[in-house]
Amino acid sequence: MRRRQFLSGTLLAGVLAPRAGAWDNCVCVSESPNRQADVATEDPLASVASGLKITNLKVFGVSLSPQSDRPYVFVKLETNQGVVGWGEATLEGKAGAVFACVQDFRDFLIGHDPMQVEHLWQSMYVHSFYRAGPVIGSAISGIDQALWDIRGKVLGMPVWEFLGGPIDARGVRGYYHTEASTREELLKLRETAVRDGVSCFKAGLPEYYEWIERHSKIRRAVDSMQLLREGLGPDIDIAVDFHAKTSPSVASILVKEVEPLNLLFIEEPCPPENVQAMARIARRSRTPIATGERLIASYGVRELVEMGVVDILQTDINHVGGITGLWKVAALAGISGVSMAPHACEGPIGGLATLHVDAAISNFLVQEVCSHVVPDEKDRIWEEWLGFPAMRMVNGYFPLPEKPGLGFELSEESLAKFPFAGTRPMARVFHEDGSVAAW
Repeated sequence: MRRRQFLSGTLLAGVLAPRAGAWDNCVCVSESPNRQADVATEDPLASVASGLKITNLKVFGVSLSPQSDRPYVFVKLETNQGVVGWGEATLEGKAGAVFACVQDFRDFLIGHDPMQVEHLWQSMYVHSFYRAGPVIGSAISGIDQALWDIRGKVLGMPVWEFLGGPIDARGVRGYYHTEASTREELLKLRETAVRDGVSCFKAGLPEYYEWIERHSKIRRAVDSMQLLREGLGPDIDIAVDFHAKTSPSVASILVKEVEPLNLLFIEEPCPPENVQAMARIARRSRTPIATGERLIASYGVRELVEMGVVDILQTDINHVGGITGLWKVAALAGISGVSMAPHACEGPIGGLATLHVDAAISNFLVQEVCSHVVPDEKDRIWEEWLGFPAMRMVNGYFPLPEKPGLGFELSEESLAKFPFAGTRPMARVFHEDGSVAAW
């Protein structure tokens, strides 16, 4: 259905009342009767409203396994015209917190026009008063993706199309992760990659590192990266994720040692909040530096961009503020000559939402998915949910969704097969002396 047909239908039909029982499954939150600004008595944008209104907000916790540290948090928005939008607010290690935070935004959404995406984003971000960290950022992200999904369905277009894409008719270039650790495994992976058209992989460092590290451990780290290049060959791009395991001193040694390997980028060579330390490493490296998966909104990356510290930003659509947040980061990065390679290691909704932004930004580099070149059980489940092999590349590119909105349909019943098993902490790792190690 195209935009004109839909809007004419909504105007003729009028605004329908929310269906009975629409809020039955919601978590009840106690409220103070003395709130100063309960809900605005008048909608400031009523004169330009589409006639569409949000009638219900649902949040689903989905655990593929009871031990998962990142159970998916999916958001569903329902409207008075039957159009629904889906988004993802998955936050590793803090599922329960973000689940509750999404519910906290109910008053910002119910009764409002979902077509006014920017207005609602600004309201959630600014009216929360305390600036968004990962919990608020992830909650806004899931809601924002659902709003864009609705917007695309109303307009009868995939989101990437009305964002101005595609930049590349082949789709979105991507990379898989590799856990191959021997020369034989890497050679086999290379054969598979060439056959399937995959042109890029990412691997991690093998150990955890003290602030000042022994030469033997640094040598093992360098050897592991050299083995990647030797096994995968000169024509496959390789990125290495330091995952903030390394101190500025250790990272500075490593980035110099691996310059001859011509890596695509080195990711998170130190904790991202330490901008001055990141700058020290960047000054010593000719290999591009990437970071950003733990940063929230465009404000979180501003200093990195202004100081010229990074070559590539990796903000995550499930944390940075959704499609709206990722688009703002890409715009800020683009005017400063910084590329985008978004992080995506959660569920399929956020991954697919990211493709829409990737397809419409001129400074896009490559898209991550935390999967391997051979599909696994997770990929099978995603395909069962969505009806197509979500986040699987074809000839090295993720195909662009063609259906309106984010490009998929999802049933609540399919999610019920994987009930929420509760929040699980992320890995807690320690050095030999018992002190806390970064990862």
